[in-house]
Amino acid sequence: MPAKNDALFIVSKLEHNNGLIGATLNINKHCDIFKGHFPGQPVVPGACMLQIVKEVLEETLDTSLRLKKADHLKFIAMIGPENTQAIQLDLSYKFVAEADIDAVARLINGGVVCFKFQGIFARE
Repeated sequence: MPAKNDALFIVSKLEHNNGLIGATLNINKHCDIFKGHFPGQPVVPGACMLQIVKEVLEETLDTSLRLKKADHLKFIAMIGPENTQAIQLDLSYKFVAEADIDAVARLINGGVVCFKFQGIFARE
């Protein structure tokens, strides 16, 4: 994925095969979002963790998505941009209706699961 100016993350590696996506993401510690979340001790906001899942899925499938249903959202550990080189996204998905995608995802930092998601995205 191309880097956007002030993007929160950049995909450095992406593998996609049979409904499975594995991505290595570099967090941009200079992103403006960290100026307010939280000054002096920045962490990736939980909403941004979900947005990462959505954006990688959109880019991989080349379609716009909206969150339709979040069955499980678990924020387990913080991701600090100052001490994080890269995080891993493990994402599996399947098409379950005409415009729906059932997704299960985990964000992992140094072997520690930081975020778990299970839900449905709708194609727009």
